[in-house]
Amino acid sequence: MKRKLIAAIGVAGMLFSVAACGGDGGDGKNTGADGFEGQTLVVWTMDGSAPADWSKDVQAAFEKKTGAKVKFETQKWDGIQQKVTTALSETNPPDVIEIGNTQTPSYAATGGLAELDDLKKEIGGEWTDSVNQSSVFEGKQYAAPWYFANRVVIYNKAVWAEAGLKDTPTTREEFFRALETIGKKTDAEPIYMPGQNWYFFDGLIIGQGADLVKKEGDRYVSNLADPKVTAAMEIYKKYASFSQAPKDKDEATPQQADVFAKGRTGAFIGMGWEAATAVKANPKIEKDLGYFTIPGETADKPEGVFLGGSNLAVAAGSEKQELAEEFLKIVLSDEFEGALAKANGVIPNKESLESSLEGNAVAEAAAPAAAGGGTTPLIPQWAAVENTPNPIKAYMTAVLKGKSPAEAAKGVEAEINKRLAQEN
Repeated sequence: MKRKLIAAIGVAGMLFSVAACGGDGGDGKNTGADGFEGQTLVVWTMDGSAPADWSKDVQAAFEKKTGAKVKFETQKWDGIQQKVTTALSETNPPDVIEIGNTQTPSYAATGGLAELDDLKKEIGGEWTDSVNQSSVFEGKQYAAPWYFANRVVIYNKAVWAEAGLKDTPTTREEFFRALETIGKKTDAEPIYMPGQNWYFFDGLIIGQGADLVKKEGDRYVSNLADPKVTAAMEIYKKYASFSQAPKDKDEATPQQADVFAKGRTGAFIGMGWEAATAVKANPKIEKDLGYFTIPGETADKPEGVFLGGSNLAVAAGSEKQELAEEFLKIVLSDEFEGALAKANGVIPNKESLESSLEGNAVAEAAAPAAAGGGTTPLIPQWAAVENTPNPIKAYMTAVLKGKSPAEAAKGVEAEINKRLAQEN
């Protein structure tokens, strides 16, 4: 993802205290990783990813274990793909790089990333499959899952109380009934759901067990006509039926959090940071904020969600790959992975570490859906499909304006296939 993916900055502000929470990688004892004294490892992390106290503790543990130093260099999200691509092609690249999870296949395909199969076998046995899938390309491990975020339902408790709703729903049908009740018993808009909130749509597709592309021979083509994708679009259409939002705009046009901040919207589906955006626009709404996991068809299985986040990779051109792996063993240890999840309110790479999110209402709502989450197609060709104008968005708008899913799919599939066929 190009954006900063902090799952829950918390309405009161992000917490950057990283008290050690116990684990397996920060005791500082030399475990045989010697011969590194005097070296400096260069690590690129994105703005907002690595809290200062956390980074300081990592540096201390790394130096104690290896005798080497680590230099964190903070990067901006704007223009990062080209910057990373250029860096990986140079003779002296940064040793470790934080990369967006959906971007990982592109970098791996060009040969820019070192294989990490041995690291996965050594420390990755408990990594959640859904968050690790973006680190794997053509069956090989090219990165390590670091942190993730997904959408939740952000709702207005005052509006729900006005409608007589006391409990949050645990199934999709219960959610629809709650929205119907809000529409009947209040003058509020039940949910704000613009026609092109396509990452939510992708989550619905994931929930149906489908994908946006399929393989035909040696090439990828559109899979929009798949009945499972159609089923996902019908669910989206049902959500949109409770909304007055534009059918031809996405969640940023206007910012859905700003609409919600006005106080007459029952709910919207968004990222945790959008709650803070709403509070900034209207501080009075903070007391009415609530969160719950997007409900799925049954109470025991949340809705599918798009998992955005970051992986950590080692540059293939690095001359310090062994040292880089020692660094990864430390930052991905239970101690430091748990501390990062607690500090930033992000989903960790192991379900066993989700206890670190306790007390963070947004993160607690997001975590249950992570195991069943996924991403956009993990192929290098996919990035071109998302370029503006995004044909998936055009498909969604066409369905909401009356075309059948089959007709709408037929209208954009040629463009999708053209983009999938582009050379990378």
